Amino acid sequence: MVQAKVITIKHVKKILFVVIGLISFSIGVAGTILPVLPGGPFYLIAAFCFTKSSERLDNWFKSTKAYDKYVVGFRENRGMTLKEKIRINLIADFFIVLSLFLVDILFVQLIIVALGLYKHYYFIKKIKTI
Repeated sequence: MVQAKVITIKHVKKILFVVIGLISFSIGVAGTILPVLPGGPFYLIAAFCFTKSSERLDNWFKSTKAYDKYVVGFRENRGMTLKEKIRINLIADFFIVLSLFLVDILFVQLIIVALGLYKHYYFIKKIKTI
């Protein structure tokens, strides 16, 4: 008799965290190579997802240079360098302004502006500058 394996919500969550973690890690690697894309925030997302999903992936990620450079510094110091903050904000602002020109719906434009302003507030007030 073949026994069917039951997929629970817990399994689906783990799979989702693994997928999001791997995508975030890939974008982080691209951000390390490409100057227009910040890698640090994506490594932080990957670290969170790997911690929630798989001990093996978490241990692997913690052994990488990317983890040492981007995640450990942020977790220990709870902050970013001024250079990192400016770089991330300039790139994000470019895409926010681009979005404002591409979207013709006023309500959506207002939401984009509000999120952009909140991003600046968060980076200035909530993330410590090292």
